[in-house]
Amino acid sequence: MESNFLTAVFLPLALFIIMLGMGLGLTLDDFKRILVEPKAVIVGLIAQLILLPIVGWVLATVFPLAPELAVGVMLLAACPGGPTSNMITYLVKGNVALSITLTAITTLITVFTIPLVVNLSMQNFMGEGTALQLPFWKTVIQIAVITLIPISIGMLLHHYTPKWAHKVEKSVKWLSLFFLSLIIVGLLLKERANVPSFFLQVGWVTLTLNIIMMAVGYKLATFSQLDRPRA
Repeated sequence: MESNFLTAVFLPLALFIIMLGMGLGLTLDDFKRILVEPKAVIVGLIAQLILLPIVGWVLATVFPLAPELAVGVMLLAACPGGPTSNMITYLVKGNVALSITLTAITTLITVFTIPLVVNLSMQNFMGEGTALQLPFWKTVIQIAVITLIPISIGMLLHHYTPKWAHKVEKSVKWLSLFFLSLIIVGLLLKERANVPSFFLQVGWVTLTLNIIMMAVGYKLATFSQLDRPRA
């Protein structure tokens, strides 16, 4: 599978199908409950937008990274959750509506926070003052096409054809796992010449970042008395 086809065609298409499948199991009531009890959203935003960049900054400072890799770690820490995080939430029977809500909110907010975090990181690690800007409307449209539109279609199918939607949803988890595996394998093959050296240089940092933030995020959620699916 050629890299251009993988990233330009297959990846967006796969994410569209995955999000469509998630929508088959959602109703408006799932989102209404979040609005009635917004504590989980607030906790998620604190973990995503504040704690994650702070932990990323500490790790990028502590580990002996090249300046450009340190900035890369901060870019990773500044990015929002995406369709893949929604899919993983779905696969482990978490609160999908909450995950989707956090994806939508954090993606809109990080249009403004990513330039701030990355610019500060470049000044700190590279001594450069290059200004980074993200296209706001292009980002919003990408979110809508890959996330909001397919989920809305799935919810409409769930509303008007509930029996069919329930039947199809049972096989979506396996289809989602297949697509996720195919995407990961394709991306690894695309970067096969660089993966070993990249992992040796920065892999342990990103692995540490993931483990720490999964533990911190879950602990913060349970400390805030959120139930297991929301945590």
